[in-house]
Order: sequence, then C-alpha cells, then structure tokens
Amino acid sequence: MEGTLLLVDDDVSILLLVSDVLEEKGLDVTTARSGEEALAILEGKSFDLILLDIMMKGIGGLEVCRRIRGRVECPILFLSAKDTVEDIVKGLDLGADDYLTKPFALEELAARVQAHLRRQSRLRTDTPAGGVLEIGEIRLDPGQMTVTKAGVPVSLSTRELQLLAYLMEHAGQTLSRDRIFRDVWRTDYGDVSTVAINIKNLRNKLDPDWRYIKTVWGSGYRFVTRSGFAEEDGNGADK
Repeated sequence: MEGTLLLVDDDVSILLLVSDVLEEKGLDVTTARSGEEALAILEGKSFDLILLDIMMKGIGGLEVCRRIRGRVECPILFLSAKDTVEDIVKGLDLGADDYLTKPFALEELAARVQAHLRRQSRLRTDTPAGGVLEIGEIRLDPGQMTVTKAGVPVSLSTRELQLLAYLMEHAGQTLSRDRIFRDVWRTDYGDVSTVAINIKNLRNKLDPDWRYIKTVWGSGYRFVTRSGFAEEDGNGADK
C-alpha cells in the first residue's frame, strides 16, 4: 500500500499506534494533534487520504472537514467515539467519505484505508471508453475528477464523484442499495444506509429536482438515459 496520509487526533496514543500500523503498510503518515495544526499543514501540502477525529479540543473534526472539503479532493475518513445516526449523517453531509467508530480494530482501519486508496487510484486511471461521461446537462470527466452541470462546475466529494460515475456508467439500470454499496464502497465493513445518505447529498448538489437520479421504490435507484427523459417525465414514473 502506497500513498500519503494525514492523521488528525488529539489523543497522542492513538496517533502513535495508528501511524505505526499504517507506516508498516507502506504509507507516508503525517500527524496533527489538533484541528488547528491540521489546517495549517493542509495549507502547504496535499494528501491521498485524511483520517480525522471528530471530538477534539478547539477546532473539531466536523469544522475541519467543512473548511477543507471545497478544496481537498482526497477521501476523508472520520474517527470518533460518536456513533449515532445523526453524527454519521452530519459527517457525511459535510463531505466525509467514510466513518469508523472507536474503539476500532486496526486491521479494519488498515483495510478501509487501503480500499479508499485503491478506489482513488482507479478513479484517476480507469476511465471508461471515450473518457468523459455525459448525460443530459451532466458531464463527468473521471480523469480530471471534475463534474459540470450545464457547463457550471459542481464540487463533489470523492465518494460522491465515485457514486455519480457508477450511476452514469449503469444509466438505465435499476441498482439496489446493496449492489451500489458492494460495487462502489468495495468493502465488507460499514452500513449500507450510507448509500441513501450519499444519494441525498449528490441530489442536493447536482439534481435537486430528481430529474436524473430516480428512486425506484422498493428496488433502489436508476440514473436516466438520454432517451429516458421524455419517457419518464411523460409517464409519471416515481422519483
């Protein structure tokens, strides 16, 4: 496993333990003991992945994520003892890509980190035939990791971009939440309900009128095809 990682936690014992494990896996790990220190580091350096504790003195992890998400494209994974649905939703709404509650198994943490780095690499290099995906007003360039709607840039988190690419690549197909989680998240860990949360976030940013991303009640989601706009709008299909 290769890559650069920023680990942010105000618990020194966790910093030492996690950084040792990840460095043994081949990662270049930079540590920060506060949100303030993390923000300062991110002003001058980019990373392939950020591990971010939520509950820290001073600037907490949620605020750090809010401040950096618009300019940081790499995956952000939250680490926290807070595990309520509300906390998870709030973190994902701010643009986090994953969530791991304390205490956690180091093997699981390493597996999650590795999975995110693999996906990030595939997203940059495994572009589909023709490269750019374009349906209606939405244009996604996997190589450049950019999305526009009617020519206007749309800022998406890495997870949202991966999810959009998957939906567009399978346009016209009804995809279950389990299938989306398996194919996009590519892990045996986690909560499949995060699919719905990320779909909601993607709609808020890109498709507020649900014109492109349809909910097929009881089955999953479907991204419409070019030819599907008139048909689906005309027959009153469920959103």
